[in-house]
Order: sequence, then structure tokens, then C-alpha cells
Amino acid sequence: MPNTTTSATPAGTLGPLRQTYAGTGTFPPVARAYTQLSQIVRESGLLRRARWFYVVVGAAIIAGFGGALTGFLLLGESWFQLILAAGVGVLFTQVAFLTHEAAHRQILSSGRSNDRLARVLASAAGMSYSWWDSKHSRHHANPNRVGKDPDIAVDTIAFLDADAAKSRGFTRHIVRRQGWLFFPLLTLEGLNLHYQGLRHLLSHKPVTGRWIELAMIAARFIVLLVPLFAFLPLGMAFACLGIELAVVGVYMGSSFAPNHKGMPIIAPDAKLDFFSKQVRTSRNISGGRWATSLMGGLNYQVEHHLFPSMARPHLAKARVIVREYCAANDVPYTETNLWRSYAIVIAYLNTVGLAARDPFDCPLSAQYR
Repeated sequence: MPNTTTSATPAGTLGPLRQTYAGTGTFPPVARAYTQLSQIVRESGLLRRARWFYVVVGAAIIAGFGGALTGFLLLGESWFQLILAAGVGVLFTQVAFLTHEAAHRQILSSGRSNDRLARVLASAAGMSYSWWDSKHSRHHANPNRVGKDPDIAVDTIAFLDADAAKSRGFTRHIVRRQGWLFFPLLTLEGLNLHYQGLRHLLSHKPVTGRWIELAMIAARFIVLLVPLFAFLPLGMAFACLGIELAVVGVYMGSSFAPNHKGMPIIAPDAKLDFFSKQVRTSRNISGGRWATSLMGGLNYQVEHHLFPSMARPHLAKARVIVREYCAANDVPYTETNLWRSYAIVIAYLNTVGLAARDPFDCPLSAQYR
């Protein structure tokens, strides 16, 4: 299909980038429509498991790691190891995509089995499942809602004007240019994910499966780091580790960022029905099968938020049904190509970053200081 953006207002303007839904307004009453939509999706068999698909994907990832290990042993002390390190970063990101799908009960039949699988996969990727699952569940319940969605909470990057205005020191310098710095900063996101997970597991608050996760993550780092530093010179080993972490951060951040960044922000007191809330705050990425393989199904973000337990292979068919219901109920359905989504994200972050700038920080006013 053509790479277009469908929304209530023209894409690329500051209108949709800065749109906020206030608490005084309500969306069209489409709760009944969502019930009908859910029934059609269920009767179409789109909520059934896709075990063989995940068997094939899992086998491909395992084969990829096997190839990386073989290459590592054959190359020895060679800077071509950096290419393998980048490939390992891609493989770990694919493992993270499977973690996401298992956490949403998409792979196995029972919730407990999916939880166990997700915990193992998350640990294999070096993340804490208990930390990520809590964070991600809150995001799904209230996407882009101020004070509820942890994915728009201020970190180094500010996603809200109020947070940008409060930034201080070195962080303020980053926020002012955060749109242009967004992708360079993603090179540190892999390291940040490891850090956040370990901080959560080592905290004093109750954590489900704390010691199991710590043991699996420790085993993961031993398996990864011992051969790396045992068989390669110190500088080369650190370079490979840095490349792997950078690729994970950029790849994962580039896959998740287009989904909601630059979409409407929901005020804390806004009253929304589930269907409108999930559709209006989500953005699909066009591209078909290649985008699905590249992004682990995250390109169908609208359908994923409406039906979180839907397996990856069924999302494309669900998209056709959801688009029809959105058109029938006058709910904007947003879809664009990958590169356009990145431009929207950069423009949105730069616009938010304006709140961190000195109101007198312009060439004209500087002449009168």
C-alpha cells in the first residue's frame, strides 16, 4: 500500500504533533463498536495462537547465535569481530521482541507458561522481566496519558513541555536539542535497559522472581563476557561489547519510538473510551512483511493495542478490519512509512525542547543585551 498518513489533521504540521485532549472533552461513543469489532476478530480466528511461526522464528534466532559463535571462533583476534558484535545486537533485539510477545500471552497457550518464557527470554537479553512488565502494563493501560504512562515520563529526554521547562544543568542543554540528539542518545539505551533492570532487582521493594532473574542475568553475562575477554585483546573486547550495546539501543529504540511519540497527549482528567484511546494515540508503520520482520510486529501498533494477545502473523489481517471500523465510527487511524515516522518524532521532540530554551535566547534579542 502507499506510504501515507491517515489522521484527523494533515500530517507534518504542528497541529497533530502538539495536540492534547483535555478533560472536558469526550470521544464519540464507540464502546459498542469495539464490542462488535472484538467479536468479528474472534470469529475470524485472529486470536488463535501461531505456534509454528514462533518455532520458526525461535529456531532462526538460535541458528543466528550459532553462526555468530562459529564466526567468533574462526575470526579470532580480528577487528571484523565488530561486525559480528553488531549482528549479536540485532539477535538480542529480536529476542526482546519475542519477550514482548510472550509477555502479552501471544506465544503459548497458558498465561503462566508465557510468563515463564518471557522471564527466560528477558534474562537472555539482559533485562529484568519484572521491571519491564510492570512498566509496559502501565503503558498499555494509559498510552500517552500524562502522569499514567511511564513511557512519556521524563528521563534524559522530555516528552512534555512541563518536563522540558523543568530541566536543569547539562540535561537542559540536551533537551534543547533533543530531537536531533534522539538517535545518537539511543546508542546508550542498551546500557540503560541493563541498568534499570538491575536497579529494580537490587532495590528493597518486593520483586517477583528476584533471585531467579538475577541468577539468569548473571549467567547470561558470564556466557557472553567470559569468552569475549578471554579470547580477544582488552580493547577489542570492550569495542565489541560497546557495539553490541549500541546496536541493541538503536534498534530497539528505533522500533518502539514511532509507535506513540508525536501522537496526541491525553490530559490526566480526560474521559476516553478504550477504543478511541488506543487508536488515537497509536501509529502504524506501513511496509508489510519486511516491516513486521524488522520491528517484531510493532509496526501494527494500533491493532496490538486493541488486541494485545494477538499473535504477530494475524496483525495484518486485523488491520483491514480495524481500519473499516475506524472509518465507520469517525476515529482517526494513523499510518505512515518508517522514515516519515522518524521525521515526526524528531520534529515533536524539537518542539517540546523549545520549552527548555531561554525566552530571550535568539539572535535579535542578543543585540540588545
